[in-house]
Amino acid sequence: MSSFELDVLQGLKATPKYLPSKYFYDHKGDELFIKIMNSPEYYLTDCEFEILSEQAKDILSPFEGLEYFEIIELGAGNGKKTVELLRGLNTKKFTYKPVDISSNALELLSKRLKRELPQVRCEPEQGEYFKVLESLRGKHPKLVLFLGSNLGNMVDERAASFLGALSQVLNSGDRVLLGLDLIKSREIVLPAYNDKNGYTAAFNLNLLKRINKELLGDFQLDKFVHSPEYDEVSGLAKSYLTSTENQVVSLNKPGVQISFQKGERVFMEVSRKYNDQILKTLLTRTQLLIEERFLDSRKYFCDYLLARI
Repeated sequence: MSSFELDVLQGLKATPKYLPSKYFYDHKGDELFIKIMNSPEYYLTDCEFEILSEQAKDILSPFEGLEYFEIIELGAGNGKKTVELLRGLNTKKFTYKPVDISSNALELLSKRLKRELPQVRCEPEQGEYFKVLESLRGKHPKLVLFLGSNLGNMVDERAASFLGALSQVLNSGDRVLLGLDLIKSREIVLPAYNDKNGYTAAFNLNLLKRINKELLGDFQLDKFVHSPEYDEVSGLAKSYLTSTENQVVSLNKPGVQISFQKGERVFMEVSRKYNDQILKTLLTRTQLLIEERFLDSRKYFCDYLLARI
């Protein structure tokens, strides 16, 4: 049985039900996520793009005097924002190593770099963050990019563990550029996860399509609705799929049936929002310290430069 089957079964048999968000990113999921990032409601992309394009020199200042260093990006995606950071660099001084779970995303990124920055040395690697952390070890100075508030897709305990594991594979003097969405009003945040074109809803429902295709499921997508919510106090934005009626779904490949009650929700993803104190709490058991903060003009988003002590 594949890890996909095992994880889906574990999630759908749990109480409450959930599906792992890492499986969003098949070919169709990648396409939909790009549409989400380019939608007018999804402010995160524009805010971080502004930071990286207008403050790149200050962000990269700790690496100015080095003969060579590596830029390693976790969850690189299509690299739209990262390309802005790379444009002004002396390409002989660094190698760019994008890491992503999606081979399709890495292929698109590699093609873009060849087209726009053909002089950049690019060494892509497919895999999950935790599985590639050990491969980060090495003698060369490093800047690790973890952008787009991807950390927010982890619950706090897992995020703290991730940052701790990351700090363990870095050397003193290495840096992490950590992009985080900041806590703000419901009127700003919630539309980012419920865009008027329905891309986010389709993105969530696409995972049911993938289950139908790969596990021979019979999910009827019109019997589930996308249900996002956001709490301004905790900073937690969550996405659910809600069953619109009592129903039974079969997964013929594993040979099981899953019952849903009307109104029952399947947890799909968390998208945490942060402030300085939340981040400092997550860094408590790491060897990473906040060195600098880079904000967009609206102060919606922050790229934190962390230093490994």
